[in-house]
Amino acid sequence: MKEKVLIVPCSGIGKCYGTVARQAAYLVTQDLCPEETRLVPLALLVLGEDETCAAMSGAKGITIDGCKLACAAKVVAESGGVVAHGLQVLDVFRRHRDLKPSGIAELDENGHKLAQVLAQEVKGLVDAMTQEMSHA
Repeated sequence: MKEKVLIVPCSGIGKCYGTVARQAAYLVTQDLCPEETRLVPLALLVLGEDETCAAMSGAKGITIDGCKLACAAKVVAESGGVVAHGLQVLDVFRRHRDLKPSGIAELDENGHKLAQVLAQEVKGLVDAMTQEMSHA
């Protein structure tokens, strides 16, 4: 079985940027790169769920954090994973200020568009990482 890039999004429940992070992760793992990626729920790493922690140990992942606290990146590192790329929703928003998101349980149109932009950035990283892995 080929190695997959692990995608670990923010768990910022109740936070708009956390919702954008999770939506982007779903787009990547379900629509854009389902064969190359695996979604890793941050909550399972925090809880120390055996199978999830074993999958993360030594694996390279992309974290998507909703804020500067970078919980996803910190937990991945603490779980023995390698943060190959740590993205912040706020950094992407700063490059696309016209896409100010709102909504929490359900994102507005700008929130969905920002998640799509972020997902495309993640897809580019996944493509580069899978190409590196196939040449290793």
